[in-house]
Amino acid sequence: MKEQVWQRIDSLSQDLWDLALRIHGHPELGFEEYQAAAWLTEALENGGFRVERGVGGLPTAFRAVHPAEKPGPRIAILAEYDALPELGHACGHNLIAAIAVGAALGLAPFKKGLPGTLLVIGTPAEEGGGGKIKLIQAGIFRNVDAALMVHPSDQTVVDRGSLAITEVKIEFHGKAAHASSEPEKGINALDAVIQTFVALNALRQHIKDGSRIHGIITHGGVKPNIVPEYAAALFYVRSADNAYRDELVEKLRKCAEGAALATGAKLTFTKVGHEYKAIRPNKTMAQIFAKYLTELGYPPEEPKGWMGSTDMGDVSWEVPAIHPYIRIGPGEIPGHSREFAEAAKSEGAKKAMIAAAKAVAATCLALWTDPELFRKVQEEFVHGTGS
Repeated sequence: MKEQVWQRIDSLSQDLWDLALRIHGHPELGFEEYQAAAWLTEALENGGFRVERGVGGLPTAFRAVHPAEKPGPRIAILAEYDALPELGHACGHNLIAAIAVGAALGLAPFKKGLPGTLLVIGTPAEEGGGGKIKLIQAGIFRNVDAALMVHPSDQTVVDRGSLAITEVKIEFHGKAAHASSEPEKGINALDAVIQTFVALNALRQHIKDGSRIHGIITHGGVKPNIVPEYAAALFYVRSADNAYRDELVEKLRKCAEGAALATGAKLTFTKVGHEYKAIRPNKTMAQIFAKYLTELGYPPEEPKGWMGSTDMGDVSWEVPAIHPYIRIGPGEIPGHSREFAEAAKSEGAKKAMIAAAKAVAATCLALWTDPELFRKVQEEFVHGTGS
């Protein structure tokens, strides 16, 4: 059956590629992916799936279920399809979406002869919006037994985790004054932001390897001859350990409080946007996926560099999950770059997309047809340790 499913995916390869290119050519930001969601749900409906749109109260989220539901594992293949501001699909979510649809449509003609349930869940706004977290809160993952997706990359890695992340907005309120004739009458909010960065830079040598605190100044004043009465910065705080991430957030808070004390500005410290957990990769499921990926010509590589963050981390604390990466081109192509956006519509990306769809489909088959394997996946999830 695996070979038949793979042949089916091969027969759909051009349609899947056309879908990936349409999404790539029409980038939409998080929670605004109306066209991408429409294209994806149309393809799934044409493939025989029952589609619910706007699930979890999110207009661009969806859940597609194959009608051949039987006792057995309920497996969800996840699709992402949001783009980045200005850069478009520089994270390759157009490929993630096409991989999910490809695996599902490849399995669809054979599902009547298989146990369990096949779902595709469309998850908007991974890039900072936390769409999966909102779907978790809405109960969309409540009856899911395993979840998987594949992310494009410049390396192939199957059981890598991710960094927990918290987004923090820091604002300082000072007092305006003429910056030349009467600067002593002002309180410089921009100085407080700069002092926060200075304190943070001194802190860096004392935090654990692999953790990250990085930020930008989002408002620094209006004119040079006015003492800035308002200034603001946005920071991402990341760590492979959820608890240590929280500790670093408090260290950042102390840096900002010190800057407020030194300058006399008033501090507002707010957690905003996304707060993602670190992934707990299910190694049992990842090993099965790696076996098929190797068979397809994409053997796992030795991981290089550090990790990013994803709301798939939160899913992995709800159900057994994997979030492997597949190489889409030769050499190093940094994510979130214009080079990666170009790579996400290359011939290398097309080949990787088809291979990933096949590996996802084969992993689903294995989970449905090997009760002992599924038991081990569940056992690891229940008894395994997480950060």
